[in-house]
Amino acid sequence: MDDRPSISTQGNDHPYHAELDLERERWTEIVDSCRSLSDVERLRPGYFRDPDWSVKDLVGHLGTWMAEAEIQLLRIEAGTYVEEPTAWAQAFSARAQMLTVWGRLRERTEAADRWVRKSGAEHYGEHLPRLRAWVVELRTGAAAGDRG
Repeated sequence: MDDRPSISTQGNDHPYHAELDLERERWTEIVDSCRSLSDVERLRPGYFRDPDWSVKDLVGHLGTWMAEAEIQLLRIEAGTYVEEPTAWAQAFSARAQMLTVWGRLRERTEAADRWVRKSGAEHYGEHLPRLRAWVVELRTGAAAGDRG
């Protein structure tokens, strides 16, 4: 399996030629470093502290940003890009992609059930009670920082 997709940069005159070369170089180092670790080492907390991150968390973090960059660069390419707060853009984009794939599933599996619970209505339900309460606190001036 080749982790290095071929990218047509139209020679050295591509506007991002230097950035693409540096990306390729650093991605290759990340892949090589991660592959040098055992499965257990990749999952071991300590890459970052507070909060604890493993190498798996790093890879997930990078992948999330790459997925978001793809969406935003496609919007730029199509001329439909509008500046938005990153968190909202990620959430709306991720939800759309999740629902697209979720809708294509033709059978239930244990793994799919777990992801549906972790990312769908059940997970929203874990957060809605506190969000509802927080919205009330903010609107009534009862938030901790508003007392004084």
